[in-house]
Amino acid sequence: MTTDVTGDQVAGPRRVLVLAHMGRAEARIAAEQTVQQLHDAGLRPVLTEDDSRALADATNGQAMPPVDLLPTDCALRELELVMVLGGDGSILRAAEIIRDVDVPLLGVNLGHVGFLAESERSGLAETVEAVVDGRYTVENRMALDVVVWQDGKKVLHTWALNEASIEKGDREKMLEVVTEIDQRPISSFGCDGVILATPTGSTAYAFSAGGPVVWPEVEALLMVPLSAHALFSRPLVVAPSSTMAVEVLTRTDARGVLWCDGRRTVDLPPGSRIEVTRSPRPVTLARMHLTPFSERLVRKFELPTVGWRGPRTPSEDAAPPTTTLPIVQPTYGTQPVEGQRIPVGREIAQDPFDDADHRSGKESGQDGDPS
Repeated sequence: MTTDVTGDQVAGPRRVLVLAHMGRAEARIAAEQTVQQLHDAGLRPVLTEDDSRALADATNGQAMPPVDLLPTDCALRELELVMVLGGDGSILRAAEIIRDVDVPLLGVNLGHVGFLAESERSGLAETVEAVVDGRYTVENRMALDVVVWQDGKKVLHTWALNEASIEKGDREKMLEVVTEIDQRPISSFGCDGVILATPTGSTAYAFSAGGPVVWPEVEALLMVPLSAHALFSRPLVVAPSSTMAVEVLTRTDARGVLWCDGRRTVDLPPGSRIEVTRSPRPVTLARMHLTPFSERLVRKFELPTVGWRGPRTPSEDAAPPTTTLPIVQPTYGTQPVEGQRIPVGREIAQDPFDDADHRSGKESGQDGDPS
């Protein structure tokens, strides 16, 4: 579907943008395969002008199926989907390209971890088939709205999918900051930096810094200090409606630098203030598999699960309980009876020797009376 000049939806070719890290041979081969398969299925593959030239150079002039060029032949809003061939960095690049339109991203992992990717290189052909058949769903991922203030002026307004990281700009100096949640100070300390992240970013830089792993469907914001010289420097998980802020203190001349998803940056001189809130515009990811996040976590990090038995089955719940072992309690002044079982809660009899001593004391006048 495309949009005409009146704003109405009209029938048109299904366009899929293919983005790849053209500096890697594996990515170029995957892009060539994807473009060919999309074309053979009747869809219109789309490439950026730079990627098209890189792919043509890599194929040494071999015949390529016709493609549309972005933005010459079509606009971003005419895309049905963006297929990203690469790692998480490539997906972050794609998210930046389509930031202003509601087009989902589908990642095919060619990198190392690829937490944002939906499939692996070995399943590329099946992934393209799913796209052709429309067998995918979309989910929204929270993004960050980032504003930088200097001398009372807004010098940067940007966004991030994973995190906004405030880092020290001088290797030999700590960055002196004060953190804030909802316009209330939390703590000031020297550090290597502070990470402000989304649940999606909890498995990225914040994870390496010791932050918590947050399931993507959890609506929350994270603040994770980096090597803070402070007694209290724990990661914080706050409400999605909160405003997180970090101020670069002026008590030293140490400067900082802000990185958003490792792609957009600005210097932070002393006195800079960084405010982060939930962005009103999420990032849309395409999903082909309803894989639980816990399974994705185990697979991506290769976590050991040996010994796991799983939840009880109905047949196990109906099985009789194991035999109760006899409870042995001490007794005084009585001979145990062979085979006797003492029920739980039975009161143990008072020691008869204690009673005899008490009576003898009474008879001899030793009852505590000094007279």
